[in-house]
Amino acid sequence: MKMKTALSIAGSDSCGGAGIQADIKTMTMNGVYAMSAITALTAQNTTGVRAIQESTPEFLKQQIDAVFEDIYPDAVKIGMVSSRELISVTADRLRYYNAGNVVVDPVMVATSGSALMKNDAVQTLIDELLPIATLVTPNIPEAQILSGLTIETKEDMITAARQIGNSYHCSVLLKGGHSVSDANDLLYADRELIWFKGKRINNPNTHGTGCTLSSAIASNLAKGFTLAESVRKAKDYISGALAAMLDLGKGSGPMNHAFDLQGKYAKGAK
Repeated sequence: MKMKTALSIAGSDSCGGAGIQADIKTMTMNGVYAMSAITALTAQNTTGVRAIQESTPEFLKQQIDAVFEDIYPDAVKIGMVSSRELISVTADRLRYYNAGNVVVDPVMVATSGSALMKNDAVQTLIDELLPIATLVTPNIPEAQILSGLTIETKEDMITAARQIGNSYHCSVLLKGGHSVSDANDLLYADRELIWFKGKRINNPNTHGTGCTLSSAIASNLAKGFTLAESVRKAKDYISGALAAMLDLGKGSGPMNHAFDLQGKYAKGAK
């Protein structure tokens, strides 16, 4: 059977826990062939982002074209796209190639608290990317920006998810991990609401959780699972990666994306 493929359009994370690096690890572990178009280089570690160098819009276009013209992706995950121009070129190329299974993780703020998106880029994301998205995966702060609403309760989550989904005509996975509903996430799709109960794992190392979840969902969509099943399987994967309790770095460290890697090439020296 032909291997399914997925493309990540996102920023690079030099310490490997988020962004393109997390996406490639996640897609690989979830059984699809991973490809990438890099929107920005970041100099960051678990304690924060210290520098960002964006790709030019023309170079990002060339990367996306190169992928689609040769190995057409079965799904596309979009992460950190920090400027209006980069968002516009991404949306333009995805429309041009009629890309399907597009998962947008609206990366506005890093786990460490660093801002990753310029103000004028948010409106461009809303106007150009969300209308072509299969799914958008905001956390509570991002959903507040997208909906213009304050989210403090589960009822607020429902109202905001409906507002985003109905306004921009895409499905919404509103992640409740920012203390509103423990680790419970809300999927609003086809005007139906589904809660996904998550177990809160007492692991302070959550660098790249949003990147990882959205990439796992995209991988499952690429393999032909329904949206709800793709979310459920992705939640199970991220719970396993967190429960492996990897502890690297001085700040909010990365997860062990390869917690389920059992192959002979993964074994250590005796």
